[in-house]
Order: sequence, then structure tokens, then C-alpha cells
Amino acid sequence: MKKILLVIRSEVVNIFTRPSYLILTFGLPVLGFILFLVFTNLNQKETQAISEIFKESPTTVQTEGFIDQGGIIKNVPEFLQDGSFQEFENENSAKKALEDTLISAYYLINPDIYDTGEIIYVRPDFNPLSGNGQDWKMRELFAYNLFDGDGQLSALVQYPVDFIDQPLDPSITEGQDSELAFIVPYVTTILFYIVILSSASLLLNSVVSEKQNRVIEVIMLSVSPHQLLTGKILGLGFVGLLQSLIYTSVGFTLLKISGRSVEVPPTLNFSPSILIWGIIFFVVGFLIYASLMAGLGALVPNIREASQATFVVIAPMIVPMLFISIMLEQPHGPIATFLSLFPLTAPVAMMTRLASGGVPLWHPILAVILSLLTAALILRTVTGFFRSQTLLSGQEFKISLFFKAMIGKI
Repeated sequence: MKKILLVIRSEVVNIFTRPSYLILTFGLPVLGFILFLVFTNLNQKETQAISEIFKESPTTVQTEGFIDQGGIIKNVPEFLQDGSFQEFENENSAKKALEDTLISAYYLINPDIYDTGEIIYVRPDFNPLSGNGQDWKMRELFAYNLFDGDGQLSALVQYPVDFIDQPLDPSITEGQDSELAFIVPYVTTILFYIVILSSASLLLNSVVSEKQNRVIEVIMLSVSPHQLLTGKILGLGFVGLLQSLIYTSVGFTLLKISGRSVEVPPTLNFSPSILIWGIIFFVVGFLIYASLMAGLGALVPNIREASQATFVVIAPMIVPMLFISIMLEQPHGPIATFLSLFPLTAPVAMMTRLASGGVPLWHPILAVILSLLTAALILRTVTGFFRSQTLLSGQEFKISLFFKAMIGKI
């Protein structure tokens, strides 16, 4: 255990003394934070100007006039007796009131209203972005008088029906077809894909770099392959998780400073348990793919070939991405269920299903158990790669070589 702790400490110290990691982990978020503040201050005046153009009409009541030459308006409903309208005998008096800013606009109802169906709306300015004033109130007033003050009949004619969505499957609750109901599981999938692979790639680079520098020869004289691999996985796992937490914290901080918030539909099962399951599946996913990356690093001769061969390891992680549409449409279907239980795809696929909601508790528990067993098996197999004849062979990497090594044929 003492040697494992020494390996963990060594890996953490090596990573934190690497300028590239410090820049990506701390420098990039700080730079993003500074740029956010700078652009926010620079664009404040422009944003205010745009807001003035697109701002909504004021909520205060605007008095508008009308001239009823058709003799239609005889009664005003109670909900419009708030100073919204003022009747004028002729257009000249309405124009005079408009010039004196006693009213904001006026409507001219011509005698041929029944033939044309048109009402002239006169206002002092023209702004295509500000809408048509309170024309909806005039529509209500006109319809109310067409039916001799029968408010219920007027409302029934204007709004004859209310549509209620009823899904074919009763188990589907309202809101699951919303945009966020699609985005949240999708973003969860992408996030886990990036976090797990970026963390596991640190282990690949560490092993290959130590092979090229011949440092691993000295290390193997002091620790066993199992101790070395375990220490590297735990140390670099901590580093990768820390990097992910920093990025997430900075993102939420910038979101809060900007005054925005992410409203998650209540139909999504985005409870605190999602965070707990997220940490668990990050750990098991990292154990699996970090072990595979370590095995890959033990077989490839240099960083260049390691980058090319990474696709062999990450291929299973891409599978849930290919079936993401099916998984979101049918989160409890056979494909989604299989991918969420299969150890190599479970970390991503299960989180997609959990974000969609309605997953039986025994599914994630079984997925974690199967993933841990797989991680232990892969770790045991990859430990055998850390032998001097394998690490120092320098042979060209081939896909067949990797699969033969995984089944113990090399």
C-alpha cells in the first residue's frame, strides 16, 4: 500500500508540474473568466441599445381613442373599463387628443365595416418591432358588441376550442417531448464521453512517455506491475476528476454571473441521485478505460502510434453515440437496456437513461457490478503487459497484437 501511495503522489506531482496541464486546468478557465468580464463590459452599451429596440411594450395601461362611424360600439365590457379606450365624436377631435399626447393612438371604424372588415389604426410613430399597440383589446371590444354584450358567446367564437395533448402511451408524461427533455440526456452523454476519455488519456500519455524516457525500467525495479498500474490509475483519476470539477464549477459560475439559469423540466429525473450515480459511473468508466489505455501504452512504442491506436480502445464508447436517437426515443427499449448493462458502454448509456428517467433501481446496480468485475478482469490482464519483454520490445503496434494480448496469447 505504501508503494501505491508513492506512485499516486509521483503521478500527481508530475502532472501538476507540467505546464500544459496547468494551463489547461487553471489558465484556460481563468482566461475564459477574464474574457467574459471584458466582453460583458464592452458590450454593455450595445446590449442596452438592442434591448431598447426589442423591449416589450410597457405593462401600464395606454389610453387609445376610437371613432365609431358604424355605430357598432354600444357597451364596454367590465375588463376593458380600465381607461383603455376613449370615444371621440369625430376624427379631428381624436387627432387633437393624439397631438396633445392625451391618447397614444386611435381607431377609425368606418360605416362599411361589415363589408370591408377593416379598422384603421392611427399612431404617431412607426416601429415594426413594437407590435400593434393594444389592438387585441379592440378585437375584444368589437366582438363583444357584435354579440350584443354576450361575453361568453364572444369568447367562444374567438377561442372556440382548447387542445389538450394526449400521448398514445400513458406512461409518457407531459413535457417529455420538450426540447430540454432531449438536450439534457444528450449533453449528459457528450459530457461523460469527454470526461472519461480525457482522464484515461492522461494514463496513456504517462505510460508511453515513461517508456520512451526509459524511466519505467527503473520504476519496475522498485514496484510490482500491479502496484504501478493501481497507483497510476488512482493518481491520474484524481487529476482528471479535479480538472472536470474545475471546468464544471467555472461554467456554473459564469452562468450565475450572467444572470441566467438552466430550468430543467420537472418530467426529467434530474434529482440529486443523478449526481451520485454520475460519480459512480465516472469511477467505474475510468477504471475500465484507464486500464485499457494503460495496456495500450505498454504495447505501443511511441506517442505518435499511441494516438493512432487510441481508436481501438474508445470504439465501444462511440457506440452509444451512434444509437443516441434510439436511446432517447426508447430509453427502456432493448437496445438502450443492453447498452446500459454492457460494461464497455454502460458508463455513458446508463447515464443517458437515468437522465431520461424511469429506470428500475436494479438496472444501474447491476451495471455497476458488471462494470467493476470487468474493470478488475481488465486490470488483471493489463498488469501482465508490464513485463520487461513487453515494455522494451519496441515492436510496431498492430490491432491484432492488442487483442491477442488481451486474451493472453502474447
